[in-house]
Amino acid sequence: MSKPKNTLGKLLHALSRHRPALLLAFLFAAAASLAGVTATLLVGKAIDFVAGAGDVDFAGLYRTLILLGTLYGAFALFTWFVSQLANHIACRTARDLRQRAFAKLGRLPLAYFDATPHGDVVSRFTNDLDNVGDALALTVTSLFSGIVLVVCALFFMLSLDVRITLVILVVTPVSFLVAYIVARASQKTHRRQQSVVGELSGFVSEIVGNQKTVQALGCEAPGVERFREINNRLYTAGKNAQFASSLVNPTTRFVDHISYLLVGVVGGMAAVLSGVSVGVVSSFLIYSAQFAKPFNELSGIMNHLQTAFASLDRVFSLLEEPEEEPDSPGTAPLAHPRGHITFRDVAFSYTPDRPLIEGLNIDAAPGSLVAIVGPTGAGKTTIVNLLMRFYELSGGVISVDGRDVRLIQKDSLRRSFGMVLQETWLFSGTIAENITYGKPDATREEMTAAAKFAHAHAFIVQMPQGYDTRITEDGGNLSQGQKQLLTIARVMLTDPAMLILDEATSSIDTLTEIRVQRAFFKMMQGRSSFVIAHRLSTIASADLILVLDKGRIIETGTHRKLLEKGGFYKKLYESQFQ
Repeated sequence: MSKPKNTLGKLLHALSRHRPALLLAFLFAAAASLAGVTATLLVGKAIDFVAGAGDVDFAGLYRTLILLGTLYGAFALFTWFVSQLANHIACRTARDLRQRAFAKLGRLPLAYFDATPHGDVVSRFTNDLDNVGDALALTVTSLFSGIVLVVCALFFMLSLDVRITLVILVVTPVSFLVAYIVARASQKTHRRQQSVVGELSGFVSEIVGNQKTVQALGCEAPGVERFREINNRLYTAGKNAQFASSLVNPTTRFVDHISYLLVGVVGGMAAVLSGVSVGVVSSFLIYSAQFAKPFNELSGIMNHLQTAFASLDRVFSLLEEPEEEPDSPGTAPLAHPRGHITFRDVAFSYTPDRPLIEGLNIDAAPGSLVAIVGPTGAGKTTIVNLLMRFYELSGGVISVDGRDVRLIQKDSLRRSFGMVLQETWLFSGTIAENITYGKPDATREEMTAAAKFAHAHAFIVQMPQGYDTRITEDGGNLSQGQKQLLTIARVMLTDPAMLILDEATSSIDTLTEIRVQRAFFKMMQGRSSFVIAHRLSTIASADLILVLDKGRIIETGTHRKLLEKGGFYKKLYESQFQ
């Protein structure tokens, strides 16, 4: 089955998983509508039972009133069932789309997150899918009830009088046409509104996540000004969207009033000239309102529909983003890696017109410590991203133990490396959950040993609940150094075959740094390790130091040999001690 291309088709495809609930909702809507239109017919008959003063068929009137009460009760009950089913379908559909979108995040390449504001991504899970759920609940109820109501009302009207029915049939579709034209015109304004909502969410997320830096630099005022500018654009976009949608209801109501007036005039003439009863005319007046009700409800929820479709566009655009290239058929796991890593004529660029790395060659022997140094923008972190296959090469080959990394399963390759980055990442949960994130089945003893190895055990046991102390995403009361120690313990627990350290001790005081480095050196024994370093004093014992500048290796050697050369490395080293 081919995938639908337009937004409506994609939504219907998503709804197809709930066919039983949709069918049941339709049956309840049919029952409610049938009860409603039958009750309208009985209203006319009840009026006809009152022929005049002293001429009332009380027996027939009482029976009709009892039947009317039963039908209105059934109408209310079935309408409630439809409403509950509509909410059920809407919530489950929004839930399924959220689940699909979140699962999609794990399959997207790193380049997507580098290029897309995180707040904008989060907005698609919250604001956009909330809009979809709300609109679906309203639409399912109105659509199903409306379809059956129009059909049943039309059948009963034709059975009463064809002439008056034709008046309604001619006038009512005009309201639908007006609603359609206005809705098409307002669609762009709603898309613009949701786009600005995502931009605003992204900006607020950035400011909230970096509030300490904002306040430290005294940038509150520029932040407020920037927020005001985006917020004003959101106000303008929202105002335009609401104005466009607000045109629907009054225009359709105007057409409906004309229809109501014409039914009254034609019905009155039919009563005078053709002997149509007052009860029939009364039923037609109600039927004209019932027949137009679905069109009026559609125009009333048009604003929700337009917002929902704009939101769906954003959600489906995320779901349709190109995914990370899957493993090719010939790939295999990396079993028992020794850690012999080779770069041969590696080339890479983020954009085709701006090459970053060209002709890079590295040969790291098993168990060696390779340090990468160089100025900002030299390509140090990019080398790590290429080694982990977060980005694909533009040219050349990277191999591990003689195997091209493109022939190794990505998951297996990445699990073979332990990464400690300069930026710490913790999540809301206990300290134990944060340490065991990469190895959730670890025993308490293994977790404690890893914490002791990282010199984190001492401060953890001093916390209120020890390892069961809950911390927030930003680390709560933990210092930056303590948060870094937790991330180091997390990596140590996984016991990786190879290590990547991106200035992993930059946030730790000198004494703790010495202790952690000793732990690192112990963990590095027998493991190939790549260390991106800014403080050159920390890599004096490295087996090989690569000095990068503008994507090229300009010097290689040990710490002592590079100092003896008196080149670029020596200038970097001396600049840190002057």
